[in-house]
Amino acid sequence: MDRPPAMFIADSLGLDFLNSVATPVDMPVDWLDDGDGLIDWLAQAKLMPAEELDALKARAKPDELDRVADQARALREWFRGFVRKHAGRPLTADALRELGPLNSLLERDERFSWIEPGPDDGGVLALRTKRRWRSPDSLLLPIGEAMAKFVCDEDFSDVKACEGHNCTMLFADHTRRRARRWCTMAVCGNRAKQAAHRIRLRTRQ
Repeated sequence: MDRPPAMFIADSLGLDFLNSVATPVDMPVDWLDDGDGLIDWLAQAKLMPAEELDALKARAKPDELDRVADQARALREWFRGFVRKHAGRPLTADALRELGPLNSLLERDERFSWIEPGPDDGGVLALRTKRRWRSPDSLLLPIGEAMAKFVCDEDFSDVKACEGHNCTMLFADHTRRRARRWCTMAVCGNRAKQAAHRIRLRTRQ
């Protein structure tokens, strides 16, 4: 399937994951509708090193990647329900009881520290955190990490749904006055302006 580039408009990768299915123009697009789509989305999101993505794709069978994409879509819809339930007000500690599926994913992670050459601007050596990418299932790990960072670091009072007609996009409103209304002005904001203009023209006739 020919997909347009994925949209990263939420100001949070955790919410961008939810926006990996959307209607950016007229037809719905699911960027995770198969294994290749999942690989492409992860690459665009820069959630995995490109060489690791290429290596996993080369090792995996097509049906393995498709199966992981199925899991990613199920995870996405579970998380959508959680976010929509709590959006618009601060998250409380009680929400932890609902996060079992996410914690179950996070505990599968295999991370370790590794000493590497330091950056060019100073330091001979640097300690880096790396992850073992043993199987296609590990494609879900950086997504889970992005979701967990969103849950722990974001003020859910700032989470909003786009006001565009039929738009399903969510975003974190980090504007100074928390006045953001649209996923993007170029898409839903422009449509709303055009609709308001047509209404004004009709009322003048």
